[in-house]
Amino acid sequence: MATARKKPASPEGTAASDAKPGLRILKKYPNRRLYDTQTSSYITLADVKRMVLDGVDFEVHDAKTQEDLTRSILLQIILEEETGGVPMFSTASLAQIIRFYGHAMQGVMGGLLERQMQAFTDMQQRFTEQTPGMPFSPDAWTGLMGGYAEQSKALMNQWQEQLKNAGVIFPFGPKK
Repeated sequence: MATARKKPASPEGTAASDAKPGLRILKKYPNRRLYDTQTSSYITLADVKRMVLDGVDFEVHDAKTQEDLTRSILLQIILEEETGGVPMFSTASLAQIIRFYGHAMQGVMGGLLERQMQAFTDMQQRFTEQTPGMPFSPDAWTGLMGGYAEQSKALMNQWQEQLKNAGVIFPFGPKK
């Protein structure tokens, strides 16, 4: 993790009187630097990533306009992760996600992805609790997740059939 650098003088407007208790506020300045109002220091995207991994509840605000930039910063971290090392998303899956933007199913798909990710996280946590000390190898997870993926696919196909029967056009379904 990158080390935060102290800023000589506190920036104006760091008090977040409308912030939720326990919520950490980060400010993004026009020079693209991020300032942590809790530690009174500049931080990097690597520091923000560490906050995410540690489960810290935070928001990123534009220092001048107070616009919420949290999603933008999180997407920037994802972009860095995808371009370096081993990407999580295939080109095909990214293209599928793009196709949902502007489509009537955009909101539904976002909610579906969020529930699927939460179900995966819950399952991972239960597995960790039931098998303390067991190492997590990619092969072990692939085997465990095979059934989950098939079940998820079956549920999605069933959901698409129900929508089709209800007269809803779903252009991204399985090819017949």
